Amino acid sequence: MEEIHRAIKLMEQYKTDEAISTLENYLPQANEDEKYTIAELYQQWGMLEDAKMILLGLTQQYPNETDLKLMLADIHIDLQEDQEAIELLNRFGPQDEEYLEVLLQLADLYQTQGLFEVAEQKLLEAKQIDPSEVLIDFALGELSFSNGEYQKAIPYYEKVHMNQQIFAEVDISIRLAESYAATGEFEKSLEYFHVVETDDVDVLFRYGFIGYRANRLDIAKQAWEQVIDLDPEFQSVYLYLAEVYETEGMLKEAYQIAQKGIEIDRFNKDLYLVAGSLARKVGEAQASYQYAREAVSIDPGFKEAVLFLVENYKQDEDFEAIIDLLHHIIEQGEEDGYYKWELAKALKEEESYSDALKFYQDAYNTFREDTDFLKEYGYFLVEEGRRKEAIALFEHYLTIEPSDTELEEYTLRLKDQANDF
Repeated sequence: MEEIHRAIKLMEQYKTDEAISTLENYLPQANEDEKYTIAELYQQWGMLEDAKMILLGLTQQYPNETDLKLMLADIHIDLQEDQEAIELLNRFGPQDEEYLEVLLQLADLYQTQGLFEVAEQKLLEAKQIDPSEVLIDFALGELSFSNGEYQKAIPYYEKVHMNQQIFAEVDISIRLAESYAATGEFEKSLEYFHVVETDDVDVLFRYGFIGYRANRLDIAKQAWEQVIDLDPEFQSVYLYLAEVYETEGMLKEAYQIAQKGIEIDRFNKDLYLVAGSLARKVGEAQASYQYAREAVSIDPGFKEAVLFLVENYKQDEDFEAIIDLLHHIIEQGEEDGYYKWELAKALKEEESYSDALKFYQDAYNTFREDTDFLKEYGYFLVEEGRRKEAIALFEHYLTIEPSDTELEEYTLRLKDQANDF
């Protein structure tokens, strides 16, 4: 052992190469106990392959020595040789004192390999051996939680929580809060979130989100304001907080927080649209248009933003703006029937009747069963002197809406007038 002690001292003096060389030279003449000690040192020093070679030799000599097998299994795990570790650990049986520890290790390895049912079987076997062991309940909870089996995870976490709130550096209150939220029990989730003391912005954001889902906007607002105080760069929070402020009637605050969010996340189309909507509500019409147009420029396929612009242009009777917008959107390849219908209406308002007719015809392919469209398009055709087309359209409309006696009578009059000519 004298050479081994000398190697340890050399390592303590940061003479790494000399320490390793000392052990390598001594290894061939070392006895079994000394070889085991050298393997331990190699493991401590990160020389896992060297430690493994020594232990493989020792396990062949002493196949029933549990300490050797456990140490070798640990090294296999550190080397990411999970299958070798599993084969080794499966040599243990109920008669071994370390069997409970082995079952837990096996469960962890099987879980890593995606064999969740096998992992659960090992943990349940461990629970039969020691039903009161909190570590087993924790492991079963974590396994179920990671698989999305939140209902199954809850009773295991509850048992752990009865003993301690923090286990293996995991806050069990948060796990329970998340599990209850995932099963739709938001009020129960909030009870657990409420006792959590944390500056973790991800946890606080989630707390606010559960409050939002439970219609506890007071909780959502407080949690999300704290998120921004702790981390102003946390992009996801701004949109939600703006919506909460708006729901609470705090329009100016909502608008300001949306603007701050845009400064942080300049490519968030949803934030631009929310800012545009809020700007309109606080009386800043031009800013409203600017924000909404920015949302569309980020994503020409953002239909909600396009229709927001169309509706507001209509309120302001700015039909030219609608025409310019929708022509541009359609040129970008967004062939939506609503755009063509709205474009047809705007062109009609601007008395561009031939262009309006073209887009009504195009929109018909989408809205051939839409009674509002058919009625509007039919009256337009009448105005354009296309009575036969209008009659055919109205007759089709009446097959869908036969109770509209007023339009039925109008259609009959059109037919009579057509026969007179």
